[in-house]
Amino acid sequence: MVAIKEINVPGYEKVIEAIDTESNLFAYIAIHSTKLGPALGGTRFYPYTQPGDALKDALRLSKAMSYKSAVVQDGLGGGKSVIIGDPKKDKNPQLLKSFAEVLNRLKGQYIAAEDVGTTVDDMMILREISPFVAALPTLKSSGDPSRFTAHGVYQGLKAIAKTLWHKPSLKGKQIIVQGLGNVGSKVADLLFWEGADLTVCDVDTDKVAHYVHDFGAKSIDSSIAFEQECDIFVPCAMGGFINEHTINELRCVAVGGSANNQLSTPEMGKALFDRGILYAPDYIINAGGIINAASEFDRKGYNPKNARDKTLRIFETLIEIFTRSRLERKGTNLVADEMAEYNIKHGVGQRHDPIPFER
Repeated sequence: MVAIKEINVPGYEKVIEAIDTESNLFAYIAIHSTKLGPALGGTRFYPYTQPGDALKDALRLSKAMSYKSAVVQDGLGGGKSVIIGDPKKDKNPQLLKSFAEVLNRLKGQYIAAEDVGTTVDDMMILREISPFVAALPTLKSSGDPSRFTAHGVYQGLKAIAKTLWHKPSLKGKQIIVQGLGNVGSKVADLLFWEGADLTVCDVDTDKVAHYVHDFGAKSIDSSIAFEQECDIFVPCAMGGFINEHTINELRCVAVGGSANNQLSTPEMGKALFDRGILYAPDYIINAGGIINAASEFDRKGYNPKNARDKTLRIFETLIEIFTRSRLERKGTNLVADEMAEYNIKHGVGQRHDPIPFER
């Protein structure tokens, strides 16, 4: 039996700790808001050093999911789950099934999907026990969201180019892609065909070697990537890298990528603005994945063309954010937050039809 303890966190609808000593499950699920619809967010499996770090990550990520869904108006709320452990060593079917039992006890308030450390195969194991899982590789589901996330990032980079250089072309621009995972690799592919001057970095040296050979990219060590001079820095790995120590070391003109929680604090958004670095708020530019996953809950069922068309709107959304940021003299992250908070408060994009979860 999984032991579940509810944690009171101001500003969040529900936060729980779930522990199953038999399967070695230790997880947190944070539901920030369900005002616009059930909370959907990925399940992260990561070897956090301390439980407090895992809880902090779940809280930050779930709030970002609320804001992301609110801005793109996908009829969902925001939540996130984290499982503490090394996915290469600790992940197993028994643990995943224990976690699925936790999903069932939330009765659809939270819907899980893949994230860092989990795969669509893991989601299929969850689905054996719980109906509250999205983005599965089935005929009725939306499948791997990474191609939509990547194309949304691509649209965001074109919006950056349009704002800075007056046309949405990335040809010849010096772009550093940090992280060549499911999303980062697809972003790098798109940039190659666009004609960008590409530099890549990843802890996996084999991946880096592939892009150097097959794409003519330059390589750089991940630990110093943000210090290198370039037009656009594209973070597609873990977040939190823009902080009070690194803010003055950035040598790019713009930042925009798929990594979550890129700013260590909200104040870093204004610091970027003051330095003249254009920042694409992370939960806007990486919203393609949630747009795709949410599309499977459309009244007529999943249609990839609808998900594609909504993802393309990331370009216009960021253009609006960049314009307001310039006119109002405030960080782009604050502009995006204000848009999200308005939509949540006023029920803009709220789901009216319940999701028919099927066993």
